[in-house]
Amino acid sequence: MGEVDLARVRTIPVAVRPNKVNAGDFAQPPGADRSFAAFLRALPDVLVARDFRAVVSAIAAAARRERGVVIMLGGHIVKTGLAPVLIELMRRGIVTHVAMNGSAAIHDYEVARFGATSEDVAAGLKDGTFGMADETGREMNQAFVAGMQAGRGMGEALGVALDEAPTLANPELSLLLAAHRLGIPLSVHAALGAEIIHQHPAANGAAIGDTSHRDFRRLAHSLALLDDGGVVLNLGSAVIMPEVFLKALTIARNVNDGRPQGFTSVDLDMQRHYRPRMNVVQRPTLQSGKGYEITGHHEIMVPLLVWAVIASLE
Repeated sequence: MGEVDLARVRTIPVAVRPNKVNAGDFAQPPGADRSFAAFLRALPDVLVARDFRAVVSAIAAAARRERGVVIMLGGHIVKTGLAPVLIELMRRGIVTHVAMNGSAAIHDYEVARFGATSEDVAAGLKDGTFGMADETGREMNQAFVAGMQAGRGMGEALGVALDEAPTLANPELSLLLAAHRLGIPLSVHAALGAEIIHQHPAANGAAIGDTSHRDFRRLAHSLALLDDGGVVLNLGSAVIMPEVFLKALTIARNVNDGRPQGFTSVDLDMQRHYRPRMNVVQRPTLQSGKGYEITGHHEIMVPLLVWAVIASLE
């Protein structure tokens, strides 16, 4: 039987071999400087740590150049207590648009209005009480009807409703209220039948459709600001926001001669999903720009990201 003679193998000097990792890329242990900026610099310059810093730099650059920074949210972002750090980005004028699915809006409204959210689904499903909280469904659906009559979007309608509510448990924790008071567009993208407030006696399909479709048009308008250096982040939405973003982006490009182009897209979630990868990270940046996937728990990664952006800007 034949064998390869290894004596015939050609080798090359290690000095001319391209390397993916160099000693200078390694992580550094804590030193005399214990600041957050020093922590960021101490991260290894490899793989997702490198991507993380690139995303931070892109957001900071977009803020400095007054480009769009659009944050899209799933409900888990609100449930894990991350509204305060995102509100800080809004307060500093870094975020230009917040878009969220219906569950995020419900959790945000309940925290602001009543101080708690996220019920026991299994227990409530057993006896048919899941999602049947009267105040949540009644007040939010009333806000949609009033919003339809006043020509408001769903997010704006909820912001106004909270601002006019007789009592609020935690107004400082509400993205809806912060956006309303700061004058930042916040859109809510409903999925009929997928949200607990749609099973309430006060549900009005016309009002839900009218206000949420207006928000879809507002998101498409806001995406124009992404052109040439903006950033769009999808935080924890596996289906609704990636699908909405793809359609809103094609509208924006349709009416703006192919723009926006040259922006950064980021999907940050606990696990990888098909729609965020294709509709946020890959397809929108095929011709220009750059897409990133960062995997990690929201309650850790989102504060890290926000702190890093603020540290970079300061």
